[in-house]
Amino acid sequence: MAERIYSVSQVNFYIKDLFQTDPMLRSIVVRGELSNVKYHTSGHIYFTLKDEKGQIAGVMFAGSRSTGLRFRMEEGQRVLVTGQVSVYERDGRYQIYARKIELDGIGRLYEQFEQLKAKLSEEGLFAQERKKPIPRFPERVGIVTAATGAAIHDIMTVAARRDPFVQLILSPAQVQGEGAAASIVRGIRRLAAMQVDVIIVGRGGGSIEDLWAFNEEIVARAIAACPVPVISAVGHETDFTIADFVSDFRAPTPSAAAEIAVPDVRAVLGELETRTDTIGRIFHGKLRLAKQQMRQLELRILHASPSYRLRGSLQRLDEYPERYHRLMQELIRKNRQELAEREKEIRRQMQQELQENLHHLHVLEAKLAGLDPMKRLAKGYAYVEHADGRPVKGISELHPGDHLAVTFRDGTADTVVGDIRPADELEDGYGRR
Repeated sequence: MAERIYSVSQVNFYIKDLFQTDPMLRSIVVRGELSNVKYHTSGHIYFTLKDEKGQIAGVMFAGSRSTGLRFRMEEGQRVLVTGQVSVYERDGRYQIYARKIELDGIGRLYEQFEQLKAKLSEEGLFAQERKKPIPRFPERVGIVTAATGAAIHDIMTVAARRDPFVQLILSPAQVQGEGAAASIVRGIRRLAAMQVDVIIVGRGGGSIEDLWAFNEEIVARAIAACPVPVISAVGHETDFTIADFVSDFRAPTPSAAAEIAVPDVRAVLGELETRTDTIGRIFHGKLRLAKQQMRQLELRILHASPSYRLRGSLQRLDEYPERYHRLMQELIRKNRQELAEREKEIRRQMQQELQENLHHLHVLEAKLAGLDPMKRLAKGYAYVEHADGRPVKGISELHPGDHLAVTFRDGTADTVVGDIRPADELEDGYGRR
């Protein structure tokens, strides 16, 4: 009988069918470390899951990411992969098809931490405006922590050193393991009912598992609802819990919480002494200022009094004659000087005017000399007048027989008009033929 021959695809299909019909492989949870993580542009995630002795390929399709993945996958993370192991027929290799991927161990705790932190932050429990101020001088300080341990010892030591008169009230609580969160909540509510001034909630350092009670939602909501200011002091300075975010004040350590809650009496007394000195300096300064103002007022009253004004008036009266004499002497000196300058100016002006008048007089004299009729008569001219003294201006005024007076340079001659001849009848117009 001949052997039956199968194709590669038939073999791969057969093996795949075996995988799919195996109940364990259809829904399995595999723990391992991530490597070769690749986010494809299609939305699928390809990865390898390995441990110390082996590895298996894996894929998470884009449709499963929205419900099965709450963090970003990175190299080296320890995870729990829930899904189905099957065969990829084309390559003839098996791989795990992931429906859900969670961080394993501490990684899972961190995932829960981040989810609760985001939830409470969205509700506003971390908002700064809802945080209550820490009282500066509390009388009673409540403490929620383990009855034995370093935390309560550190708080008591610091409080006794800073202010031995502050009353510390411990509400013992389980701070680690199952039931710790509920125990912490009872302690907070018990101290709030006792109306203490401030509450310290915390414990010493430890792993994230040890501190986990302070990351529980019931503890966070108890702190947020507490009417008394709450100081969180969980772990070391680098440790952060949900309680730190929701509390009114976060202290890095229990000792630091005690320093915040309990004032240092010596520092307060020193501050009071400093303020007393400051107030004293201010008071004495104001007293000196008041005395200066009083002296100024006394001087103003003195200067405003009638007797002071009268004395001043009498003194001024005694000074008036001398002042008036000086003023008169000064006025006389000034007036004399002004008069001398004025006299000098007048003399200068008069001399100038005199010269101008003499010049003008010479000009007039020359003009007058030019107009003197006697000088004209000396040149052979004569002045003719009617008998009544009127000057003869032309022959039109003459008639034959008129008596005339003819004045020459050296005397006057009376004459009678005879023949009258107009100038045009003369040959040269002047009576000369």
